[in-house]
Formats: sequence, structure tokens, C-alpha cells
Amino acid sequence: MKHIGDNLKRTLEPSKETERGELMQYFRQRLNLDRTRDGFPPITMARMGKMLEKIPTKDLYYLKTVCDSAKNFSKKFWWELNPKNFENKTTNDTKKKYVRTRTSSPRSGE
Repeated sequence: MKHIGDNLKRTLEPSKETERGELMQYFRQRLNLDRTRDGFPPITMARMGKMLEKIPTKDLYYLKTVCDSAKNFSKKFWWELNPKNFENKTTNDTKKKYVRTRTSSPRSGE
């Protein structure tokens, strides 16, 4: 009788696949389709990791759904990653709320 270990395949190295890695690979593949068509060099996994390093994994799922529902995946991805799109909106809103405007003179004689 043969030992059960003879029939089972063993992997010497544990799998390095993670949710985050799968999402990064997904974004990289989708972006590289547009980049190669436009004449830009493809994005590497290392570059994609550097771009997404500050974003939590749960936010990457949100980013994926937003980009998938957009007409232009690449354009929406780059717009969502740009922090200036969100900083200006919040600072302009707070400035508008607290600006005091004067419609008439407080003195009735003037």
C-alpha cells in the first residue's frame, strides 16, 4: 500500500497571492490597455504598488466599482487618485460659508 503523501501534490512555497495584489493586477491590466494604445509605456507592478500604497484595501474595492461604472476607466482612475480634486472642493466650501458680505451700510445716515 502506498503512502497518502505520495498521491498529494505539495507546494514548496506558500502562495503569495493576496486580495490587494489581485486588485493591483486588475488595475494594472486595465490601465495598460489604454496606455499601450496611446503610446505610453506599461505600468509595472512595483509602480502600481507605490501609487496605491496609502490607500486601504477596502477603498480599492470602491475605486474598482467606480472605475468600472465610468465610461472611461483610465480617466476616472487617475481623477480619483488625484488628491487635489478633493482638497479644493472642501476648502472652497468652508470659505464660502464664513465669508461675511455687506449689502448696505450699518449707519442709516450714509
